[in-house]
Amino acid sequence: MNEQLFGIHGAALTVRSERMSVIASNIANAATPGYKARDIDFNAALDARLESGRAGGAASDPRTGMVWRTPTMPSLDGNTVELNREQVAFAENAVAYSATLSFVQGKVNTITRALKGE
Repeated sequence: MNEQLFGIHGAALTVRSERMSVIASNIANAATPGYKARDIDFNAALDARLESGRAGGAASDPRTGMVWRTPTMPSLDGNTVELNREQVAFAENAVAYSATLSFVQGKVNTITRALKGE
């Protein structure tokens, strides 16, 4: 139903939300020795979510599309979080999340107007 109603945008919103959580976790652990920064490959995770929806199965594994970040400049304590890189990724994801949310809101507004007969 979700894919029929919202198209790809419903699944994209979910994946972007999961990615935001992963990036926020990286930022929160920027000073944790040995912490390995992660990210979600948006395209792989979205494809997996859409495929599981088409197959009628449960939601896909949230670890689908999970990748480990390779640091540009490794730290001595083994932490791979690069704060500037994480902040940029968070900002880019937030903008994409907002755009996807706008598409979903537009669809909801259209359906609401249609139901009201406007």
